[in-house]
Amino acid sequence: MSARGAAGRQGDDVRSDLHVAVELTRSGGQDIDVASRVATFYGRSIEHGAVTVLDALGVKHVRVRIDDTGALPFTIAARVEAALRRAGVERAGDARPARTVVTADPSPKTRLRRSRLYLPGNEPKFMVNAGLYQPDAVILDLEDSVHPAEKDAARLLVRNALRSVDFGAAERMVRINQLPMGFEDLDAVIPEEPDLILIPKTEQLEQVRQVHERILEIQQAAGNDRPIWLMPIIESARGVEHAYAIAKATDAVVALTIGLEDYTADLGVVKTVDGAESLFARSRLVNAARAAGVQAIDSVFGDVGDEAGLAAWARRSRGMGFEGMGCVHPRQVQVIHAAFTPSDEEIEKALQIVAAFEEAQAKGLGVVSLGTRMVDPPVVLRAQRLVAVARRSGRLPEAGRDGGTP
Repeated sequence: MSARGAAGRQGDDVRSDLHVAVELTRSGGQDIDVASRVATFYGRSIEHGAVTVLDALGVKHVRVRIDDTGALPFTIAARVEAALRRAGVERAGDARPARTVVTADPSPKTRLRRSRLYLPGNEPKFMVNAGLYQPDAVILDLEDSVHPAEKDAARLLVRNALRSVDFGAAERMVRINQLPMGFEDLDAVIPEEPDLILIPKTEQLEQVRQVHERILEIQQAAGNDRPIWLMPIIESARGVEHAYAIAKATDAVVALTIGLEDYTADLGVVKTVDGAESLFARSRLVNAARAAGVQAIDSVFGDVGDEAGLAAWARRSRGMGFEGMGCVHPRQVQVIHAAFTPSDEEIEKALQIVAAFEEAQAKGLGVVSLGTRMVDPPVVLRAQRLVAVARRSGRLPEAGRDGGTP
């Protein structure tokens, strides 16, 4: 009996994807049938993409049926490979597409992380143009947004996207599954040099260390020492209680974030718009992150249609000490950026405080005054941090470029 496998999606509501069905045969060569609305222009290209994967995996005799809805080459390669794997083709050969994006310099540990746009890991249509919305980061999600039966296919798609999709200036993040499945995700994506790995449902520091050790093992085998940062996600009462230890588990941790849907479910309460039920947990996370010297990143705001509610939540979030939050839709990105970016009035006041502090330092004075008001050291520190955020968000030139006061 011939071995069969299928992967991908088809239907009137599907775009930028394809459905691939394969049947391994004993003879007959590579028989490929392509159905596509753009077959006249791209039929040969689609077929060539399939043949490239077949040859890479050593599949000489196979019948392949492809129903295309505008898939790009990285998606074609991922779907064909997934179908072949499901048909029983062993992990021999390298079926990854040629790298078409240049890997950027390593992501700075303290870079701006106001917005993180979630992209479902098995939906190529959301990946292609994500960088155009200018989020600070994109999250290629292999966990909650992917059906359990599609984890293997999503893993290949995300791997290929990291090689092929230009996300612009966005930091490239991947949310893996819970361990031990997450180890398979790491094996697939770490060779593609993502900037950061999100660790879901983190409750103890050992989980963070296990992920970090696996990353280092994969990198060592590949002769690569590019830094890959970690962001544990706190999603339970137990995780909240261990937040500081989790943040200090390894120097690779750059931020803590919280998942409020799972956290409120763990408490057995309803998540509300004002967030009173999670105030303790969010405050605890901010305090733990600050004590550990890492960033505190808030959860997502789930109601895409309520921009006023999102803006209010983001402002409160910043007021609590968070430095950013997640996005579930591109339209949320600029609303979040506006909330987490210092205003003109804040910047002007902070610059005045910093200038007064530098003048006092130059004169050897221990007391900083601004007009008739004395400025305490904590106020100076807060102003310096605000100026730094304004620089990273492009509201002020980098230090030294304008020759003026920082």
